[in-house]
Amino acid sequence: MKLAVTLGAAALALFATAAIAEDYVGGAIKTMEIAGKEVLVGANDMTLYTFDKDAVGVTNCYDKCAENWPPLIADAGATAEGDFTLVDRTDGSKMWAYKGWPLYFWVKDEKPGDTTGDMVGEVWHTAVEK
Repeated sequence: MKLAVTLGAAALALFATAAIAEDYVGGAIKTMEIAGKEVLVGANDMTLYTFDKDAVGVTNCYDKCAENWPPLIADAGATAEGDFTLVDRTDGSKMWAYKGWPLYFWVKDEKPGDTTGDMVGEVWHTAVEK
């Protein structure tokens, strides 16, 4: 009985902090409520981040940076929609951006709802729907 109560409480806590709200751009990007904010997440439900050293429409995260902060690469043939745009990378691929700001994952986030990349180096931020 104790195990059932504990598992039920854990499931309720997860639901309360990580409810899927809406899909964008063919499901490549969604929103998830995390700690009371609507945070952008990838199709895998992992948190997306923006980087202060980027510029609107320009990514500056390559090499070691991109190993730690994998870009949200767009599928071939993806098209921009509303606030979601595509940014060219130097290897010829395209990545998703929100309001022009490129979107990335953080390798140290382990599960949906994690936001351990927020404020890393004071230049990384959760991508919050505004």
